[in-house]
Amino acid sequence: MKPKILVIDDEAEICSMLNDFLTKEGYDVVTTTSAMDGIDKVVTEKPQVICLDIRMPEMNGIEVMEQIRRIDKEVTILMATAVMDDAISAEAAKLGAYDYVIKPFDLNYLKKILQVKTATME
Repeated sequence: MKPKILVIDDEAEICSMLNDFLTKEGYDVVTTTSAMDGIDKVVTEKPQVICLDIRMPEMNGIEVMEQIRRIDKEVTILMATAVMDDAISAEAAKLGAYDYVIKPFDLNYLKKILQVKTATME
């Protein structure tokens, strides 16, 4: 069985699209549109990979990532955003983000980075 992926994105359409795509790829997928719920799901669901939106209304992705790192220092985090910001990218890298994915998602790219990262997790 492939690793569990948690998608945290305030856009329900993004969560739905990633859920459909990643499920078809064989991943166990959990989604939420709430930053706070996402942090809770890190504890309850214990995902191996998190796809985390940068810009959300409750708190930004960097703040969420800081909270997640207090819970799980090893989980793989892919940051997702529609707007590339070098300062945010640098901060995400400092906190250990595995990659930075630009929206709209290139699903082939997402598939490749997940295959590389999760190959040793299965």
